[in-house]
Amino acid sequence: MYETLKKSPGQRPLVQRRSWLDLERIVQALELIQDGIVICLCLGLFSFMVLQIREMVLSLIPPVQFHAVTADILSLLIWVELFRLLIIYLKEQRISIGVAVEVAIVSVLREVIVRGVLETNSTQILATCAFLLVLGVLMMIRVWLPSTFEGIDPEQAVSERHKNRLESLPDN
Repeated sequence: MYETLKKSPGQRPLVQRRSWLDLERIVQALELIQDGIVICLCLGLFSFMVLQIREMVLSLIPPVQFHAVTADILSLLIWVELFRLLIIYLKEQRISIGVAVEVAIVSVLREVIVRGVLETNSTQILATCAFLLVLGVLMMIRVWLPSTFEGIDPEQAVSERHKNRLESLPDN
């Protein structure tokens, strides 16, 4: 049940427990399933965008409804950004904060434009402005946030700093 691994001189032998659960294979299988789900979402979203373009072209037939065309174009931009977010996830296995914030900004602006500023309640306009301000600040802060790189474990770096600090303290 247990297997003793090689040990270095002066170290205890490392013991690894064999288990009927191979966690690495399970994680790989779950990641593969998750990627399959994201690919299905991409295909569905792409199909929906094609249908949206068809509807937009049909709305350009006279009499032209500029309000509907504008709403369709803005919706299509939102779908394109969501598609881009899914593609980034497939490539890098992470969600891009910048793209997610851009999708939120375009979605809020679409609603304001489609509804019309004059028909919207003043408290909703103020809440929308505050929300857009927060999203804008998040976009600016994102520039200063350090990106994570493969192989860098932040907890390990903190642990190393703590060990170095303890080693530098004089013995009492």
